[in-house]
Amino acid sequence: MTTALHISNGSLIDGSGTASVPNIDVVVDGDVIVAVGPTGTIDDRVPAGALVVDAAGATIMPGLIDAHCHITFDDVQSNDELFFHRPPTTAAMITLFNLPKLLLSGVTSIMDPDTVMGIGPEVREAVKSGAFPGPRIATGVQALLTSVGGTAGRLIPDEGRVGYAAIVSTIEEMITETRRQIKNGADWIKIHATGSIPTHQGELQVWTLDEMKAVCATSHALGVPVTAHCRNASSTLDAALAGVDLILHASFMDDDSLQAVIDSGSAICPTFTFLANLADHGALVGAGGMRDVFRGEIEATADMIRKAYDAGVPILCGSESGFALTPYGHWHAREMEVFVNELGLTPVEAIACATKNNAFAMRLSGELGVIAEGYRADVLVVNGDPGSDVTVLQDRTNLRSVISRGEPVDLTAPWPERRRIPGEKIGNWADEILTYQRTRPIS
Repeated sequence: MTTALHISNGSLIDGSGTASVPNIDVVVDGDVIVAVGPTGTIDDRVPAGALVVDAAGATIMPGLIDAHCHITFDDVQSNDELFFHRPPTTAAMITLFNLPKLLLSGVTSIMDPDTVMGIGPEVREAVKSGAFPGPRIATGVQALLTSVGGTAGRLIPDEGRVGYAAIVSTIEEMITETRRQIKNGADWIKIHATGSIPTHQGELQVWTLDEMKAVCATSHALGVPVTAHCRNASSTLDAALAGVDLILHASFMDDDSLQAVIDSGSAICPTFTFLANLADHGALVGAGGMRDVFRGEIEATADMIRKAYDAGVPILCGSESGFALTPYGHWHAREMEVFVNELGLTPVEAIACATKNNAFAMRLSGELGVIAEGYRADVLVVNGDPGSDVTVLQDRTNLRSVISRGEPVDLTAPWPERRRIPGEKIGNWADEILTYQRTRPIS
């Protein structure tokens, strides 16, 4: 049974981008914030029997929203593992195992743009029903890829479905697949607008403008927004012209693509965290070979993202959690640090990107991501002041309370741990090739 909460006497960062305010109380009743005001002024609005949450010396703020989180991937170490070692039933069970890690890290909502074999809607409904603990979920089904493929190169077949990918080759197939995914419960349709081919360095655009327009028109007619993976300037330009609602990455954006984004009203989720982890920490786990390349992509894109921000383009925070370099529960808050360091945002501006702005990814703008009367009751009480040092949000030991849908999360619960399921990892026969010469003693 839900118990009302009286969060008492904390400093408030409300998520709107305004400065922290001291000595504030917040009252939660069910999944609604019913009152916010200076300590001692709203006691008459506290329901009888409310549980008091002491926030003295701490910061009250909205729960974090991750606008780019691949919750069904399970911290994979390779595309081979992702596409060929994750049958849908196994992926679903492991997803439900991993979801509590997000709550324990202060993440109360996620948008997952594409899911292993399209299981996202089923996972969303299982969590919504209360069958399993987890954050709020908005989800896609599978990313739409042309036969050219995406970032997995030739692992993507020429037709059919594999992993998170649904391959579509004609405009008619694109329209049909979009309708199928919406029928199956998609909150978002995702286009994989750029991909990799052996003869080209970096990603290139693999969808035409007319193809993207067809998907957007079909999806919008059914009330569903569209997101697109765009890792070059031309794809960002055409995605904006086509009506894509949320552009992921917008890497190497130029003046023309920036203007198209501004004119279209599209939002951008740069998802720098994956690149930043590769550049700064990849060597620790044997993935540091292209440090300068990844850092260079951030530097080449950050200035344009800042220009977009200054022009009023909504900038969202995403971690791309679900890979070995961005495991669940560890890096969801890092994008804010990158926004401070690379875009020059203040900590409270960065927090607004991860809360108020990210509500757009949940399709709950004006209802979620702000501590204000009438908003959904996802609230954090954080030891320290993220308004002066946003990195305190990366250390989950700083979380004093996490409130999800009006219910306190048990932060004393053990971190989920498990053994490997047979077959989930790639099993090489040997680490190296056994040549005849390797067997000969060195003379």
